[in-house]
Amino acid sequence: MLRFLQLDVFTHRAGGGNPLGVVFGAENWTSAHMQAFAAWTDLVETTFVLPPTQSSADYRLRIFSPSKEIPFAGHPTIGSAHAVLETGFARNRAGHDARRLIQECAVGLLPIVTEYQNGRRELYVQAPLAKILKTGLDAHPMLVNVLEDMPLGAIAPAFVDGGRRWWVAEIGTESALRSWRPDHASIAVLAKSSDSMGLCAYARADSKQQGGYDLVVRAFPAGVGIEEDPASGAANGLLAAAISQLEPIGSLAAGYQVSQGREIGHDATLNIRYEAGRVWVGGETQTVVDGSLRWET
Repeated sequence: MLRFLQLDVFTHRAGGGNPLGVVFGAENWTSAHMQAFAAWTDLVETTFVLPPTQSSADYRLRIFSPSKEIPFAGHPTIGSAHAVLETGFARNRAGHDARRLIQECAVGLLPIVTEYQNGRRELYVQAPLAKILKTGLDAHPMLVNVLEDMPLGAIAPAFVDGGRRWWVAEIGTESALRSWRPDHASIAVLAKSSDSMGLCAYARADSKQQGGYDLVVRAFPAGVGIEEDPASGAANGLLAAAISQLEPIGSLAAGYQVSQGREIGHDATLNIRYEAGRVWVGGETQTVVDGSLRWET
């Protein structure tokens, strides 16, 4: 009998974030078995928590979309760390590494830190290093088609690589971004032609409407067949890296809070921090389902 948890990641309440399935006890499953189960759950990602192969790690994580295994994603990483702590599979390290887990995955060893805000646990992962490949509206012929007549912000659009590739573009106002109905077919062409996930559009919060967040993000990962993502850890990590390089001095330079998903019925909150030149992405996770898994292999 295996254990299965379904979680809601990057949210203060169940139903607001990004769903995730987590399986414990699948050490004897093949990759094909894992892929078949991930296809059955039909969640954006399903993860499998396994014993580590490296002595410095606390656990090993494999991440599957319904169609393929992926090396890293933000919300599966944060959610799985929550599940590891909830089930006692691993504990935060003491001493110098207090409140820290080390996750082993396909991109290497990733530190995850636990913090508490008003008694509520938040988990932060150090995002993989990212670099800007291109900048400007003319960086790709499809960008003009995708952004159409949208008012743009102060930072030029950019193509960013950090394990996964995203186009990021600042929109001039929060209201314009929230009401935008993008051409998803054009985003898909952009994603396919640039071998990227798609477009991550963002806007600074309108001062009159600000509700504790600093940035609004909408992510359109057409490159993996998804129109819009309710909460994107990896995309926000790449976006934060781009902002730190393109606008090193400004209101966002000390870190910021993101609102994402309201346009598709969610209400996710992601926190961005900068520390010694590295980006940390974090937030809360809620356990929705905790039960036994029966699955023939």
